[in-house]
Amino acid sequence: MISKVLIANRGEIAVRIIRACKELGILTVAVYSTIDKPSLWVQLADESVCIGEPPPGQSYLNMDLIIETAKRVGAEAIHPGYGFLAENPDFAQKCEEASIIFVGPSSKALRLVGDKVAARQTMWKTGIPIIPGMLAVGKGIEDFQAITAQVGYPVLVKASLGGGGKGMRIVKNEKELGDAIAAGRREAKSAFGDESIYLEKYIEEPRHVEFQVLADKFGNIVHLFERECSIQRRYQKIIEETPSKALTDELRNRMGELAKRVIKAAEYTNAGTVEFLLDRDKNFFFLEVNARIQVEHPITELTVGVDLVRQQLLIASGEKLALRQEEISQRGHAIEARIYAEDPTHDFLPSPGKIHWLKEPQGPGVRVDSGIYSGCEVTPHYDPILSKLIVWGETRELARRRLIQALKGYVILGIRTTVGFLIDVIEHPKFVEGETYTNFISKNMGTWKPKDDALEGALIAAAIVSSQTPTTAKVVTAQATSPWQELGEWEMGGHGV
Repeated sequence: MISKVLIANRGEIAVRIIRACKELGILTVAVYSTIDKPSLWVQLADESVCIGEPPPGQSYLNMDLIIETAKRVGAEAIHPGYGFLAENPDFAQKCEEASIIFVGPSSKALRLVGDKVAARQTMWKTGIPIIPGMLAVGKGIEDFQAITAQVGYPVLVKASLGGGGKGMRIVKNEKELGDAIAAGRREAKSAFGDESIYLEKYIEEPRHVEFQVLADKFGNIVHLFERECSIQRRYQKIIEETPSKALTDELRNRMGELAKRVIKAAEYTNAGTVEFLLDRDKNFFFLEVNARIQVEHPITELTVGVDLVRQQLLIASGEKLALRQEEISQRGHAIEARIYAEDPTHDFLPSPGKIHWLKEPQGPGVRVDSGIYSGCEVTPHYDPILSKLIVWGETRELARRRLIQALKGYVILGIRTTVGFLIDVIEHPKFVEGETYTNFISKNMGTWKPKDDALEGALIAAAIVSSQTPTTAKVVTAQATSPWQELGEWEMGGHGV
């Protein structure tokens, strides 16, 4: 078993990894940028090391410094979490060359699945259904025009490397093609350092369904069923659930077995996710492999009863999977809502600042994976995710209602968050019906405005904060029953409330 792990990440996922390590008796080392020194994961780790200034390139993306730090503190392994270096094959290779265990797949597997065109080629040769489109990077506009003539419009221009919607453009007709190619190349170059793009058929109103897979170094592979991740904003998932209301048992089994074939074809080990698009006729197509632990992994844990981060560490330690496919089953329904430090009233712009008061929801079937606390500072330098609220219930409707109540009891004062927006999504009649497609937000929430009571609460919170001076403000504890009682004396004068 690995004895010491360096966590090359931050925020809630770093906290999650630390907790899994502690349960296994593994010592943890947190690395942090200068601005992150007071952060929760730094406090929870057995050791912590400052690795640079806030810009990611000077800290969390500094591969050589992270590996040098791991050697210096005697860490046998590095867990990359998600984001930053988690899917970087060069970093995995540097770990291999330094004889440090990378808690994830090999650099060879990362290179294959990280290149969407190469992955499409491999899956096509293996007989895995892929979305119709290019099997090679597009060169001149003639290459793109030849494919559009075959598959028809609309089509999707995509970056060959990377993800998160960067370099992605929907093209509805021939007139838009040239501009979309040029814009896609510019954005791909800026985001990933590579302007390679390709084109595939745009599947209208699909569902985004992914399968969680575990694979050890002895050829054993299991899937842990699906997660539906169709509620997305700007190609980023914001609400995930399992099981998917769209799948029958027969379709679920077929997709799960196909996901295992994908992992085998890629010679992939550790935890990974095989992503599919499911159209209205129940046809499904391979989309990509996410070669890391996913943000939404807790909903699988709650319905299957398997600690996925623990499994990552066991596999990385060279242990065989103790799980057998026929022994894995789902129970109940789980939904996750991602809580972001964003301002929904201003086009979801980041909302950095100090969290003056935090009250996390509690109760049966409620779990919060969080990297924040009362008094902590949310910086503008990194992804604005604060925490994940996960609920479980015997049925989807119970889980949905439980999530609404938990969100309504989630108090974060000092910054704006997406909590109110998430409540309205989950209360929407189409969500209640399970009509969750990837265009759900644009189709149903395009004219969304916050309710008056949410706006009033935000204004009151702002008045409280502004009425206090640094010498009188205090950080309150989780035992408090009301933010208004705990923040002391305050007044609203002069703020136009």
